[in-house]
Amino acid sequence: MRETTGGTRQRIQAVALELFTEHGYEKTSLREIAERLGVTKAALYYHFKSKDEIVTSLVDDRLRRMDELIAWAADQPPTLATRRALISRYADSMFAGDLPQVMRFFEQNQTVLKSLVAGQQMRNRMMRLAHELCRGDESPAAQLRAALTLFAVHSSWFAVRAPGITDDERKRIALQVADELLAKIGENGQG
Repeated sequence: MRETTGGTRQRIQAVALELFTEHGYEKTSLREIAERLGVTKAALYYHFKSKDEIVTSLVDDRLRRMDELIAWAADQPPTLATRRALISRYADSMFAGDLPQVMRFFEQNQTVLKSLVAGQQMRNRMMRLAHELCRGDESPAAQLRAALTLFAVHSSWFAVRAPGITDDERKRIALQVADELLAKIGENGQG
C-alpha cells in the first residue's frame, strides 16, 4: 500500500519530532530518522533536505494559527474580555492535535531553535501576540504581564509536573494563572 505524499511528510514529521524530543535536535541525524522510518536517506531527502526543513514544517502550522489570532485580536477592542478570549483561543490552539508534543520539543531544544529561522519567526509571532494582549496599556508592567501570560500557557508543559494530570487540567491551570496576569493589564483605565 502506497502512502500519499502528505501522509509520508506527516509520518516523517512525527518520527523526527519523536527523535528530536528523545535525543535532542543536535544529536539526531537524518540517517537516524530514515532508519526509524524504515526508508532510505534518499527517500527522506525527497520530502525534506535537512533537519531545519523538518522543524520549519512543524512550525509553519503554528505560525499560521498565530497569524490568525493576531489578525483577530487586532480587529477587537483592547479590553479585558478581548484579552481573555485571545489567550483562551491561543491555549486551545496550543493544546490541539500534536501540538503538545511540538511544545515539548520547543521546550527541550530552545537553544538550537534560537539560531533557526523557524525559531526566530516563532519569537516574532510571540512578541506580536504579547503586543495584542497589552494593546491599550503600553506600560512596561503590562508588556511583562502579557509575555508572562503566554509563558503560562507554554510553561504548563514542563512546569506542572503533577503525576497523571490531563491536558485539560493542565490547560485549565495555565488559563487560571494567565487570567490573574491579564486582570492587571489596563487596570488604570487604559483598556
